[in-house]
Amino acid sequence: MPSRRDQIKLTDEELSGLVESERIVVVSSIGPRGWPHSMPLWYVPRHGEVWIWTYAKSQKVKNLERDPRATLLIETGTEYQDLRGVQIEAEAELIRDTETIVDFAKELTIRYSEGIESVEGDAAAALQAQAPKRAAIHFLPKRVASWDHRKLGGTY
Repeated sequence: MPSRRDQIKLTDEELSGLVESERIVVVSSIGPRGWPHSMPLWYVPRHGEVWIWTYAKSQKVKNLERDPRATLLIETGTEYQDLRGVQIEAEAELIRDTETIVDFAKELTIRYSEGIESVEGDAAAALQAQAPKRAAIHFLPKRVASWDHRKLGGTY
């Protein structure tokens, strides 16, 4: 008989669907005093991996420069029987290349702006102007744990 952990684990397709459909990832890095530093962020899934952007001088970036390990949490549900989520232990790749940052910023803008299919003109210029102050972060997954309590069928 499979363990409860195995019963609630997301399939690859379910995991991809969750990452694609949710809008906020909580990124936890190791702060300067050794305590977790957790921040909710908008993200873009690229080939099943999570990407964010943030200010290059932010605490997150400083933490990840010192230690690239991070834990990511994407979750949904309000009642126990509806909880679904994924925890991803990852290594952060900090990207400072302006062109890559601008391309990512456009992708992020499209994902979080209803009805926009491209970023051009003044909006593109604004992203270009912000890019030198920003860093894109690509999280490379090392270990993934997922759950879907709906699979328990009301028995906990």
